[in-house]
Amino acid sequence: MRVALFITCFNDTFFPETGRATVEVLERLGHEVEFPLAQTCCGQMHFNTGYQREAIPLVRRFVEVFAPYEAVVAPSGSCVGMVRELYPMAAELANDKRLLYEVEELAPKVFELSEFLVKRMGVTDVGAYYPHHVTYHPTCHSLRMLKVGDAPLELLRAVRGIDLVELREARECCGFGGTFAVKNADTSTAMLSDKLRHVLDTEAEVCTAGDNSCLMHIGGGLKRQRAGVRTVHLAEILASTEEAN
Repeated sequence: MRVALFITCFNDTFFPETGRATVEVLERLGHEVEFPLAQTCCGQMHFNTGYQREAIPLVRRFVEVFAPYEAVVAPSGSCVGMVRELYPMAAELANDKRLLYEVEELAPKVFELSEFLVKRMGVTDVGAYYPHHVTYHPTCHSLRMLKVGDAPLELLRAVRGIDLVELREARECCGFGGTFAVKNADTSTAMLSDKLRHVLDTEAEVCTAGDNSCLMHIGGGLKRQRAGVRTVHLAEILASTEEAN
């Protein structure tokens, strides 16, 4: 299948290794992966902070860039949620029927990595090997907006060598929420403290998730506590092989 990698601003800027891992996993499964250089921000940051009309040109750009592909895959439930759930709202705000049609045609082809692998392709074992004690945090957008369900856990359970331990109160938000963490810092910090306590209770070496934004938030808290627990994106665990270890 001809697949486009939608890397997202956050990964492109801070976590390029996640994009490389996503490509490695997809190519291992036989997909032809392309990276459209013309891609830009999906507009989520603008849309969610009140600049909804300013996001409309970015919506048009996304549709123009990714429309030719059979599937668009991103290592981010947050940005995929923007495309699938909020792009139709943006098109209606623009009062542009053609844009709405194009969005409705493209949106079902845009996937978060785990849902593409498990729900679209029916794959759970990607040939990964990761001999570490790992716990998984389900991010809010993937859990509530995209409803990926247990797809990430199915992938993790199939990883050879992994010791996967359940995270208590896993469905609770970590407190990041984009600009929420900045505008409501005290509340965000309190939510993060609860999440960190549950992560540490697992005695895991690694906390993983499908969104690096949440992992940055959790990872920052763990580093400040000198907890010795690493945060690693799901894609990087899935890209890991026995030979690499």
